[in-house]
Parts: sequence; structure tokens; C-alpha cells
Amino acid sequence: MRSKCKNNHKQNMMRPKCKINSYTQNVGENAPDYWNMSENQLIAELHTSIEEGLTLKEVAHRKGIYGKNAIPEKDRRTWLEILLSQFNNAFLFILIAASVIALFMGDTTEALTIIAILIISTLLGYYQEMKSEHSLRVLNRYLSHKAVVIREGKREEINAEDLVPGDVVLLEIGNIVPADIRLIECETLRVNESALTGESKEIEKHATPLNIANPGVHELSNYALMGTTVAYGTAKGIVVTTGTNTHFGRIATLYTAKVPESDFQINIKKFSEFILKIIVLMTIVVFITNAFLGRGILESLLFALAVAVGIAPEMLPAITTITLSDGALKMAEKKAVVKKLATIEDIGLMDTLLMDKTGTLTEPEIMLENAVGTDGRERDERTIKYALLCSHTHTRGHHVSGNMFDVAVIKYAEKHHMEKDSAYTLIHHIPFDYNRRRMSEVFKHNGEYILATKGEATSVISACSHILIDGKLADITRKRTQINKELARFSKDGYSVLAVAYREVTKKEEYTIADETDLTLVGYLLFKSIPKKTAASAIAEFKELGIELMLLTGDDPYVTERLCKDVKLEIKGNEVITGKEINEMSDAELREAVAMHNVFARVTPSQKVRILEAVRANGHIVGFMGDGINDAPALRLADVGISVDSAQDIAKEAADVVLTHKSLHVIADGVKEGRKTFGNITKYILNTISANYGNMSTVIISPFILPFIPLLPVQILLNNLLSDVPLLTISTDNVDENFIKKPRRWNVKMISHFMVFFGAISALFDLITIYLFYYFLGVGAVMLRTLWFLESLLSEIFITFVVRTRGPFYASIPSKLLITSSLFTTAVAVAVVSLPIIGNYFEFVPPSTEYILMVFGIVFGYCISTEIVKHWFFSNYKEFENSY
Repeated sequence: MRSKCKNNHKQNMMRPKCKINSYTQNVGENAPDYWNMSENQLIAELHTSIEEGLTLKEVAHRKGIYGKNAIPEKDRRTWLEILLSQFNNAFLFILIAASVIALFMGDTTEALTIIAILIISTLLGYYQEMKSEHSLRVLNRYLSHKAVVIREGKREEINAEDLVPGDVVLLEIGNIVPADIRLIECETLRVNESALTGESKEIEKHATPLNIANPGVHELSNYALMGTTVAYGTAKGIVVTTGTNTHFGRIATLYTAKVPESDFQINIKKFSEFILKIIVLMTIVVFITNAFLGRGILESLLFALAVAVGIAPEMLPAITTITLSDGALKMAEKKAVVKKLATIEDIGLMDTLLMDKTGTLTEPEIMLENAVGTDGRERDERTIKYALLCSHTHTRGHHVSGNMFDVAVIKYAEKHHMEKDSAYTLIHHIPFDYNRRRMSEVFKHNGEYILATKGEATSVISACSHILIDGKLADITRKRTQINKELARFSKDGYSVLAVAYREVTKKEEYTIADETDLTLVGYLLFKSIPKKTAASAIAEFKELGIELMLLTGDDPYVTERLCKDVKLEIKGNEVITGKEINEMSDAELREAVAMHNVFARVTPSQKVRILEAVRANGHIVGFMGDGINDAPALRLADVGISVDSAQDIAKEAADVVLTHKSLHVIADGVKEGRKTFGNITKYILNTISANYGNMSTVIISPFILPFIPLLPVQILLNNLLSDVPLLTISTDNVDENFIKKPRRWNVKMISHFMVFFGAISALFDLITIYLFYYFLGVGAVMLRTLWFLESLLSEIFITFVVRTRGPFYASIPSKLLITSSLFTTAVAVAVVSLPIIGNYFEFVPPSTEYILMVFGIVFGYCISTEIVKHWFFSNYKEFENSY
């Protein structure tokens, strides 16, 4: 059926042609309210003509002012620039220096290992950044490459990038809308706006002016917006904005904004700078001390450089990559695909998740729960009959598509074995618009003409003069108080309410919105979102994990409040904040609001970005869940952007994590894996940095108590290499349940304190080893080096089982692979010092069984002492509670 827009073809033929003058497009805050203009006002404002379109001269003039109708690719980096940017990291320079030193000292194996780690780390970073640079290009998939226009009175197909404001464009089914277009004529036009909103429902369009101030994207029912798709019907309209001035273009512009560094990236930089300072300081001290004591400049230099390599946790990139990769595989098994490995850390650190309700708390569709007559009768047949007559859906097999309210009506009728009355013949369709917030259909039935209306309750009631109660008509004015109480009760109960009305009309050629008067109110349709069965348990799980859920929705506040009660989501401050209130807040006020509240209703996509930025500004690590193009900027700006496999491509490109199943439980599983990964990487850092610091502290002290260098450079490098072998399996280690229950954050201050305290214990037992064997038992220099090498290596292996948990080491079970690799490396260590065929190469001498057992005794004492100090450390430093 033809939708009779206010301005139809016959009226167009009678219009005077407009003289086309030069035109200057106003944008931003100065842009005219095109949606509010009549057709003649629009033509005058844009200096165009419906019949003739623009002249080629005027097109050239406007193109010179506004450029192409395209999304420019800003600040594009070449592959070489991206590759070089991977070396903008202090820690990489530490490892490069370490590899050069190792090569210089003849330890090719150590040097090649470090170089391999550097290459792998650099290539992974390059690959991820190249994918990120590619993301903006994906937007072009949603842009039309051709457009049909009228220019100089002729219909022609042109490149969409050549469109200018004022062009008259023709649309038909299957077209991608090439610019923001104000509609002038339409014939049963439905548009799929999922590219902008993420919602796949078809939106009915019309050509009537809208009397709305600052409408949202979803309210522009007389617009066809760039990037959306014509699902049904045809239309003619005038281009009002192009390129970056369109709604689509503004989203793309936001998408090019610089992404803030994540907490993981920030703290890796801090840690790298901290390690660099320690290495430089200790290297200088070792060199000066040994040179001053007459050990020889070259010998002192080589020894100091070996110390530098020994301090550097050169296996950190490899262990981090292995641990993150293991976490990524486990997350993939749980239906969460991680696009870049660093996200594993961030999702574990996340303490706040911003989300919409659809697909997380509710099912994608809504449900018609009841049809209530005006006399209070539930499942009222007359109400359902007229609701069915006003519902338009498409059925393919068992799948019903169309407006979600209409689909819900059809499913309700099927459930209760009702169907549309075939005795009613559709004569005319008066489409829905956001000005009236209702729609109507005219039917012929038994020779009579009936107009049936369905829409927002207050809108329909405002057009009614009567109400049907117990089959009798009554004056509606006498029932206003009762009606308002009913609507208030429905709203507070969390229902979305539509009203149904009808009237008899006379036969005529055309029906318009002017016929929507003197209606009779029949009843109400009560809709509600369908809570997911898993929502309440998922919310409880997030609470246990210490993550705050913030609900951001475009729904009504009462509906949102009812949903929160249904799924047991606590509303902080006992208040739902609306988008209108957010508009009136400064950034500082919004920061206060997000600290005190967690549920926001009637919010727009741009307000979601503001809320996200406010939460981040309050010091939180924020996750954001979205699936539409309008969500892409927020997905990029969040510490953890989460999308779903069914989302728009640009949303998936912008996201860090893509769920193959949209569920909060899947995200919760990802959080647990992220925290396990964070815990295992932290174990490596605390173990290595404290052990290395302790060993090197002993090296600094040794010139004052020994007449020789305590370890040769090659022995230091071997110690460093072997001690990392068990830690390569740290990714498989178990993590304490208490550690997983709340978000932790990197803390360089905690790492430095841990290094000093536990490094001092390590150094103390190194000195005990030196005193026992050299001064008490009188062994020579070569034997002391052999025994200290063994003690130092075994200490670093077994201390892992103490520092891997905050609780008693015997109460936390390590992974089998960690135990196996530790025992294997212990055996290798004993073999290296005991077998002359190996030991002679590293200048070791075989120790006696008694000496080896004494070394194991010292290591046991070291572990017990560390266990005692560990409990004291975490009991006294409460500030490190959230760090480990």
C-alpha cells in the first residue's frame, strides 16, 4: 500500500520551480533544524528544486566548499612508522643492550635467546597495530559508492562521494543511504539502521516535519541517514549534510581520536623505567667498586656488564607472551576471542563494566505480557483484534521480522490461538512518526470503514473522545483521572504501554493524520523485556569478582527500574539517572554522578562516551560492551572493548574482545582467566626481581669480603638462563581463589618494596653460604664459586613455591608442570656442578655429597625465612592489598 506522505507527487507537479542560488552549509550547533522544516522551507534553505535538482555549476561550487562526501582517513601511518614505533619502549632497549653484552662476552646462546624474544615481541606488536590501523577502513563497507540523483531535471547515477548538500536523491529497496537525507516523498519506506544503532529492527519512515527539539538518531523518522539500508519501499529526499558532518561521519571522526593507554601499558612503562634505573645504578657501583679494589679495568667492566645481564628479567617478554597466549586459548574455549594479548591483563584488572541490557540482562526481543481492556479485563479480545490489525510483520518459515512491538503482538496472538481477522481489508496506511508517536490503518469491513490506531498511550488517548467500557461508549473526559492512575500503575510496574483505539470513518480517496480524531479508547498493550534466565546469577558472580556493573540504556526509567529488580541488580543511590539530567551536568558533576549511581536511562550514544570517560577519570579500569557503529568510539576508548560475533564489523574491529555468545557469564569467565594470567606474570616478576637483586647485592658486597670475584661472568649468565626454565611453565600454575575474587593492579611501589625486603633475605643467605664454606670450612675460590652458583640457582627455583601465594605455601597447590620443570632444573643444576665433562667448561669443580646437602639445607632455611617475612610484609603493608 502507498504511504500518503504530506507532499505527494501531484502536489510536486504544481510547485513553482525554485531559483538556485549559492548555498553555504551550516554545521554543528549552527545547523538548521531540517527535521522541523516544511518542504518549501527546506527547499528555500538549501536553494534547490525537487523537479530540477541542482545545476552542474552549483554542484561544482558546493563541492569546492565542502569537498567530497567521504570519510577522510586521518593521520595514517606507514608500515615503517608502525614498525619503528615498536621500539619506543625502555624495556626493549634494556634487552637489546643485554643481548649485545652477552654476545660480546661470548655467550652466543644467551644473546640469540634474547634476540629471538625481541623479534617475536616486536612482530606481535606490529601485527596488532596494523590491524588497528585497518579498522577505520572497515567503515567504508557501510558507505554507498553510487547514488541516483536529479540534476538539471535529469535522473542520473553518480559516485556517492560527489554528492553535495541540496542534491535531490532517489532511494529504493537495497540501497545504502549515501548521505544524511531529509525525506520529501516516501512510499512505505522502511530502513534498517543497525549500522548506526546496532538494533536490527526496521524503522518506518515518513516525510512529515517533526516538532522535536534536538532529536536523537532514533527519533529522526523523516531522515534517511548515511550508512543505513533501505529494507522496503522507495523515497525521494534532499541531502542536508555530507561527509564528516553526517551522523555517520561524526562517529568516524570520534573513531580517529587517540586511544588512551591502558593500565597494563602504563605500568609496563613504569616497570621498565624502574628496572633501567636499578640496572644502571648497580652496574656502575659494581664496576667502580671492583676497579677501585684493583681487580683490573677490563675484568671489572666485564663483570659489571654480566651483572647488568643478570639483573635484567630478559625472559619477561617471552613468559608474558606464553602466559597471555595460554590465557587467550582458555578464553577462546569459553567463547571469548581476544584480539590482542595485552587485553588479557586488562580484562583481569577491569573493575567496572558498562553495558546495555539487550542480550546481557534481557533477551533481544520484548514480550507482550497482557492486553488489558479499559474495563480491566485481561487478555481482552477486542484490544488484541485491533492490535493485530495494526501490526505489520514479515514471516519466513518460523522467523517473524518487523517492528519489535508488532512481532510481540503476533507471537502473543499465536500463543493464545488468535489470528488477524481476514474479514477486514486494508485500505490505507498512515505511518508512525515521532511527532505523533502513533500509527493508523483504515479497513473495510462489511461495507463500513474502520480506522484503527495503535501507539504510545498518552498520544493515542489525546486523540480519543470516548472510552469503551463493558461494550458501552462513555465520555473519556470523565475517566481521565482513572486512566492516568492506570497508566501510572502500569509504568511503575515496569511496562512499556501502547494504547489501542478505533473509529468509524466515511469512505474517501485519501486518509491523513487529520482523521486521527474523535477516537474510542479500547484498551492497553503491556510489554516488558524478557530477563535472561542467567542474568541474576551473572550479576551475583560479578559482585563476587568485585566488578561494578553500570547499566546504560535508552529505555524508560521506570522500565529500567523494573528490570533491575527482576534481575536483582542493585540501583546505587536508589535513583535512575536520565539522559536529560546528564545533558545538564558539567564534566565534574558527571564524575560525581557516576561515582554515586550505576543505572542510566534514556541515554544517547554520545552520552555513553561521556559516562565512560567520567568513570575512567575517577581512576577505574573500564570495560564497555557494544555492538553498533555508534558504539565504536566508546569501544575504542574503553580499557576493554567487548563486542559480539553478530555485531557490526566496525564494532568488532574496535573491540578488544569478541564474544561468540553474548552473555555476562562469558565475560566473567574471561575476567577470571585475566586475573589468573596477571597473577602468574606477577609471580615471575616478584620472584626474578627479588632473587636477581639479592644475588647482585651480594656481588656488590663481595669485593669487600673476598679477594676474588665470587662468580665468573659466564657463570652469572648460566645461572640466569637456568633459573628461568621452571618459570617458563608459570602460565600453567594454579592461582588462589582469593586472588581471583577482586581486581588487582600493577604497583611499581609494591614491586620495589618487595625487591628490597626479599632481595635482602636472598643476599643474607648468599653471605651465609660464603661465610660457611669460605671462612668456616676453608674451601678455595673455585669450589666457593661452584657452591654459591648452586645455592643461588636452587634458591631462585624453590623460592617460587613460597612467593607464588600470599598464604602459607603448603596450603596452595602448584601446577604439576611447574613442579616437574623445577625438579628437572634442580637435577640439571646438580649435574652441571657434579659432572666434570660439563663443569670444567664453566670452571666448576665437583662438590662432595655433604657440601651439596649443606647447600640444600641453606636453601631450606632461606625458604622458611622468606615464608615468615612474607606474612609480616603483607600484614604491615595494607596499601599493597590490591596489588598481589
